[in-house]
Amino acid sequence: MIIAGIDLGATKIAFALFTKGGEIIFQEKIFLNGASGKIAGELLTIVAKVLIKKAGELGEQVESIGLSIPGIVYKNTGTVWVPNIAGWEDFPVVEQIKKGLGTKNSSVYVKIESDRVCHLLGEHWVGKAKGVDNSIFITVGTGIGAGIMTNGRIIRGVNDISGAIGWMALTAPYENKYDERGCFETHASGYGLVKMVKELIASGIPSKYLNKERLSGEDIFGAYSMRDPVAVEVIKNAIQYWGMASANLVSLLNPEMIIFGGGIFGPAIKFIPNIYEEAKKWAQPISIQNVKFTDSQLGVDTGLIGAGYLALNNDYK
Repeated sequence: MIIAGIDLGATKIAFALFTKGGEIIFQEKIFLNGASGKIAGELLTIVAKVLIKKAGELGEQVESIGLSIPGIVYKNTGTVWVPNIAGWEDFPVVEQIKKGLGTKNSSVYVKIESDRVCHLLGEHWVGKAKGVDNSIFITVGTGIGAGIMTNGRIIRGVNDISGAIGWMALTAPYENKYDERGCFETHASGYGLVKMVKELIASGIPSKYLNKERLSGEDIFGAYSMRDPVAVEVIKNAIQYWGMASANLVSLLNPEMIIFGGGIFGPAIKFIPNIYEEAKKWAQPISIQNVKFTDSQLGVDTGLIGAGYLALNNDYK
């Protein structure tokens, strides 16, 4: 049995074929190059056709394709909202892929989920959360989101928006800068770290290693290792926010495990013990003693592997 998975990112599409045990037997990627609207949908259709063709070359047939989307997935309609792709405010991605595959492949099932859910499902299938039915995957990249599983079920909410934890309220008073991204994301996402560095440098705090005109998360962590005062302040602040947010999730959901992933974790893996110590200050004391904080086992392939899990488990809850 061969399983197909597609992971749509902000700049590229990763795609793969898997065995039913989760082993990758074919993997490739293409870049979006700014594609939007129907053109981006056509690229997904091309990728789906490549996977079906490759499976045929291996003497197998693709019955189902799982698709990870970086935004909101409306499961009842098969439409999506993806902020990084113009024209995808309510885009019928399943309909376009199915139409593009044609009558020859009309029996191929296409299932979609948000990337935050797929990150968790990948770890649940073959990663650190295997066999763990109460787990949370916190993705920290340009934005922040969480895939949440309670008693073996994914939490989605009435509009399929559960897990948008970038909007957690973690400080007061409210400021207008939270309108676009929310409080947590403004302070502790990749975007937020860069923004805070620029604000500190603009306020007059000197930095030997950071240039506010050309700046990335990698630059900030590199400067931290050199004890740059701006980087130290920014990372210290981020650890507090990551810890507070984790504490709230622990108190609310009582998980067995919280997994940190995304582009920032990455270089922030070494701070997971610090995040746990911060969370201990805020969280329900029994729950925090019974939860494990860890990093992703599957790294950059987590969402792609989670998309494969969708194809394998069309009836998962």
